[in-house]
Amino acid sequence: MKASIKFQLNGKPAALDTEDDRMLLWVLRTDLGLTGTKYGCGEGICGACTVTVGGKAVRSCRTPIRNVAGKEVVTIEGLARGDTLHPLQQAFAEHGAFQCGFCTSGMLMSASAFLRESPRPSREAVVSHMDHNLCRCGAHQRIVDAIESVAIQHGTSP
Repeated sequence: MKASIKFQLNGKPAALDTEDDRMLLWVLRTDLGLTGTKYGCGEGICGACTVTVGGKAVRSCRTPIRNVAGKEVVTIEGLARGDTLHPLQQAFAEHGAFQCGFCTSGMLMSASAFLRESPRPSREAVVSHMDHNLCRCGAHQRIVDAIESVAIQHGTSP
């Protein structure tokens, strides 16, 4: 059913008229031109499409747009503040926590939500949480190192 959906997107108001069962991923990429969120499996398994909705990590390929009405959606494009990288983005660069970069936006969004909820996680907790995001290049060790460095360095929600 067609609906008018209003929400906050990367700190700014967003509104569109669309079918309310369209997946958030396609609204972001196609309607709003935010292509940093990637399509991976389309089944909510790989995590390439992860964004945050209300501060929680969600798989945008499995989230109907109606579920974000009135909420704050943050994509990879909204993680940095102007020209200043988010601490996780900086740590990923410093640790070489990406190769092809395809999974990176989903990894960063999942990690940012995780550190907001668990600002001082154990390494095992980081590994366990990030195990739900797939990296085809095998950079998981560097990804975990980067996330752990932010948790140690900031000790609070980055």
